[in-house]
Amino acid sequence: MPSIGETLREARMRQRLDIADVEQRTKIRAKYLRALENEEFGMLPGPTFVKTFLRTYAEMLGLDPHVLVEEYRASYEGDDELELQPLGPSSAARRDRRRGPGFSPGSLALLGLVAVVAALVAIGLLSDGGGGSSSDNVSTERTDTVKAAEPKPAPARPKRVALRVVPVTPTYICADHGPGTPVVFEQTTDAAQRFRGKRVRVLLGKRDVRIWMNGKPVRVTAGADPIGFAFTPRGARELPIGQQPCT
Repeated sequence: MPSIGETLREARMRQRLDIADVEQRTKIRAKYLRALENEEFGMLPGPTFVKTFLRTYAEMLGLDPHVLVEEYRASYEGDDELELQPLGPSSAARRDRRRGPGFSPGSLALLGLVAVVAALVAIGLLSDGGGGSSSDNVSTERTDTVKAAEPKPAPARPKRVALRVVPVTPTYICADHGPGTPVVFEQTTDAAQRFRGKRVRVLLGKRDVRIWMNGKPVRVTAGADPIGFAFTPRGARELPIGQQPCT
């Protein structure tokens, strides 16, 4: 089954469109369109933007956006991710608001007292000749400084591994999901292979390959010996001989 990026790229090329055409039609910046096609989702501001841009791009190409968004959720967000709900008052709160507030006699007396105090304060402020404007400016400046210093939230970490292995020449590949699990792939091939799961182990007969994990390239050290990797959502590590799959 083609990946998210391959599905978008193939549909765009079938319609003889380039990235600039898509950018003009969708109003999505070209670098984000390329990131979607390369599955480099970390380049986008966050998961909400990824899903929104996927829907827009898919609809423009005449694809089913629901299929692509669900594949993204399954591969990068996990089954326990919750969709953000729109903010706003509940239906019960809206009904209460339409009915209007109710005031008891004690509340009316308190409101009268507050009105008198507010009038006295206003008279005092007017007698100062507008001297409070400078303190208001200082307060506003401090608030703006605090807002500017707030750090941006870190992007959500993927909960599953989406692995893509592209041999440059025919290469022996063996993959499983961890010690004691059955082998899911074992073959010499020059075709790109994809593996998904909470954990993926791969043994490569040659190092002349390119690997991407969750849209990010993985460095393969040069050498003549086979090499093995263990991939988890936290990252990748080389496996010593004896801990590699199919050995």
